[in-house]
Amino acid sequence: MPPLVAMKLISIVGHSGSGKTTLIEKLVRELTQRGLRVATIKHAHHSVQLDTPGKDSWRYTQAGAALSMLVTQGGVQLIASDVERREPQQLAERFLGEADVVLAEGFSHAPGVKIEVLRRECDKPARCTIEDGLIAIVTDMDEVYPQLPHFALDDYSGITRFILER
Repeated sequence: MPPLVAMKLISIVGHSGSGKTTLIEKLVRELTQRGLRVATIKHAHHSVQLDTPGKDSWRYTQAGAALSMLVTQGGVQLIASDVERREPQQLAERFLGEADVVLAEGFSHAPGVKIEVLRRECDKPARCTIEDGLIAIVTDMDEVYPQLPHFALDDYSGITRFILER
């Protein structure tokens, strides 16, 4: 059983194709192997069908339910209509209280601490600044924010240690 710690939220940010999803996938494995309960939040910039029109849970939300949960043998899906509280910290506190660590993908403009994935091949500047909450860079570019901790693109153990030490 892991020690009791306050839930931590870290946003993994970066440009499309930089490797955010892969990094989060590897960090989830590293953290769970250390006995922690990990939750993830993904910010999608495109429209996604969250519930099937005509099905029961869709009908409940159409009738005005603030929250609708679908429970199957394979998992739980939650539909929440409150669109005012969409910052990762608000979402984590509201829905992910069982987690020791929450990794959010995206949310580069939301408040909170961030680790940015930045690849030279993407040929784009960093999305975030230190003032935005940037605490580390996962990169193959030594010249970007040299004052921050840098991690290689595949240094999953080092990034995990950094997260846990914060």
